[in-house]
Amino acid sequence: MWVYALAALAALLLLRRWYRERQTVPGLPERFVLITGCDSGFGQRLALRLDALGLPVLAACQSPDGAERLRAAASQRLQTLILDVTSSPSIAAAAAWVKERVGDRGLWGLVNNAGVAVPAAPNEWLSKDDFLKVINVNLIGLIEVTLSVLPLVRRAQGRVVNVSSVMGRVSFFGGGYCISKFGVEAFSDSLRLDMRSFGVKVSVIEPGYFQTNITNAENIQKHFMAIWEKLPEDIKADYGEGYLKHFLESFRNMKNLCSPNLSLVTDCMEHALTSRYPRTRYAAGWDAKLLYIPLSYAPSALTDWVFAKHQPPPARRA
Repeated sequence: MWVYALAALAALLLLRRWYRERQTVPGLPERFVLITGCDSGFGQRLALRLDALGLPVLAACQSPDGAERLRAAASQRLQTLILDVTSSPSIAAAAAWVKERVGDRGLWGLVNNAGVAVPAAPNEWLSKDDFLKVINVNLIGLIEVTLSVLPLVRRAQGRVVNVSSVMGRVSFFGGGYCISKFGVEAFSDSLRLDMRSFGVKVSVIEPGYFQTNITNAENIQKHFMAIWEKLPEDIKADYGEGYLKHFLESFRNMKNLCSPNLSLVTDCMEHALTSRYPRTRYAAGWDAKLLYIPLSYAPSALTDWVFAKHQPPPARRA
């Protein structure tokens, strides 16, 4: 008897969630959305999708070429700006530009999508500057962009959508990427609590592996080899050529691990912006749902064992 009652209750709760999540906010054509990192990948796809839905999109691109390509594919409604998220003057100018366009309505949505992954290598191979090259884009830039337009988001009682990663849950390679994504998770949690009483909702997108510029194997391999070439000879000898070859082989196989279906991520972003009841976190991709997110709740000994299986032994130990 209790089994049937619990099953019925679970079914009702799932039905309620399904119904709530399909309720959209009204007046979408009047709600401005700012998206960073729109030159390609998730940002570009989301900008075009929201533009097709009739939302006024403010698309921030890193390069004039990226902005031109996006404008050519979009309607006249979409507007672009050039933004370097590592530059405070650039961010301040972008915030002023956004304020001028949204006026008293405020900014309904901010999507912090801009990000980089390289340099990435075993931590010992990297310098402080190597870490900062990634952290300054993925975390510090994200924070500064958010703070610069947060009054506009509060005015609209809107949404902040931060793109993190499954690597913000588990970390199994060195460099600033995982560190920055863990930071995005923490910043999002604190911001969500800060903004709760203002009616602003904060969501985090946690994609698995997808085919974007960030996961471009040739680009990662180029940066990896540049780091290897600069290493002292004694460190190279300790790790060995086998260690290097293992990583290069992993990069060559990366395309097979990455999903080409970017809509799995942009659908989550769209829902976070347009649903009356957005989720706090969105896991995008089957690898995120079935592997990385579950592993993030597992004991460290288990996650270490899983990831260590894919690391080669060093050439010699101390």
